[in-house]
Amino acid sequence: MFEKKFDVVIIGSGSGMNVGARAISHGLKVAVVEHGLWGGLCLNRGCIPSKMLIFPADVVRMAQGGEKLGVTASIESVDFKSIMERTRRHVREEREPLERSAQNHPKLTWYKETGEFVGDHTLKVGDDKIKGKMIFIASGTRPLVPKIDGIEDVEYLTNDTVFGLDEKPERLLVIGGGYVGCEFAHFFSSVGCEVSVLEQAERLMMAEEPEISRLLFEEMINQMQVLTRHRVERVEQDGDKKRVIAKNLESDEQIEIEGDQILVAAGRISNADLLHPEETNVETDDRGYIKVNEYLETTKDNIWAFGDAIGKHMYRHAANYEAEIAWNNAHTTLHDDGGHGGGKVKVDWSAVPHAVYSHPQIGSVGMTEKQARENGYDIMVGTWDYSDTAKGSAMGEPPGFVKAIVERDSMKILGCHIIGYCAPVMVQEVVNVMNCEGGTAMTLLNSMHIHPALTEIVQNAFGSIE
Repeated sequence: MFEKKFDVVIIGSGSGMNVGARAISHGLKVAVVEHGLWGGLCLNRGCIPSKMLIFPADVVRMAQGGEKLGVTASIESVDFKSIMERTRRHVREEREPLERSAQNHPKLTWYKETGEFVGDHTLKVGDDKIKGKMIFIASGTRPLVPKIDGIEDVEYLTNDTVFGLDEKPERLLVIGGGYVGCEFAHFFSSVGCEVSVLEQAERLMMAEEPEISRLLFEEMINQMQVLTRHRVERVEQDGDKKRVIAKNLESDEQIEIEGDQILVAAGRISNADLLHPEETNVETDDRGYIKVNEYLETTKDNIWAFGDAIGKHMYRHAANYEAEIAWNNAHTTLHDDGGHGGGKVKVDWSAVPHAVYSHPQIGSVGMTEKQARENGYDIMVGTWDYSDTAKGSAMGEPPGFVKAIVERDSMKILGCHIIGYCAPVMVQEVVNVMNCEGGTAMTLLNSMHIHPALTEIVQNAFGSIE
């Protein structure tokens, strides 16, 4: 088998193409190994299409909440099929020009099969062997399907397949109360589905602050059935109907819930196993994610990894940031000419934000209170409710709050966690301050805030620390 040689081999076309664009701009010969849809998870089955579903759901909930403000509105109908078609069309129109560019670019070769390592810096892809001077692993993840009795005999949905629906389920059973499960539960319940969410942990979204999980639960149960501490033990299908049999982990009681669709939202699993990275001496951790150091270098020289493939912060904005770090460090290592930033750069994950487009929304950055204490910080904590500001009153006192975590002596911001209207927008103010020199709460507190505006809630939360 003839071996083809490239300057750069990239596994994954999502954030991997940030590196691809950089390499091509330097005149390098690039191969991209992408067995799925061009653009990766975010464009095709993640961030973008899910938010296109969720915004109509937000419109529905806003209309339904108008009565307490003196505005009585009704939803005449929700065109489920139209919402789904609009989402698919947008994704297609975003992806297809990228695919055409990839297929026709003289410096880029797209391999559309799953690649696997067969030797040092060498992959077998289809009928070809390819070798790269620099290799970047951005292979992402796939849905985790738990080992549930009967799951192989049931037609179920994941976030990979749910966007193909044209017909609204009358009753949806969601296995998993994490980010994906709660976001889709919000969408489907808002457009008129009966929804049941089953989560075996003691609360929803275990990575969030307990207070945030508690408020989210209190709001979600107004729209759907939410069962925490319930482990799904068996699933069944009888014609078009599906059934979930779950065990209450507190009482040992078994319950059965019937629906016409099951959505498995139990987490993600690394795609690294498909690559057989051990064949090129790239190590994985005990969860199957690629091991990297602070420079995003793997255990093999001249191979870097980033994004979901390393299992650190599985958000597209984090992957984009990591791609820039990986490219800088690769270019520095192999082309030490001093013209690309002056040396290798360590990755900094201290201020990685994330958002959950549930109802209410969540925006978060940095450490939780528990994490800060476990890391030995002497901290001060402050909270402020939406209802305790002028803008919150104007909005009818919507549920929500800001929680601020600050190191006592330095006043350095360690974390901020928000649940409520526009939380993902509001947390960005804190992210920006955390990335300034010093990153102290005083920068935020001494800044003039518009009155009345929701950002005053952030200022007041930091002002209340003790």
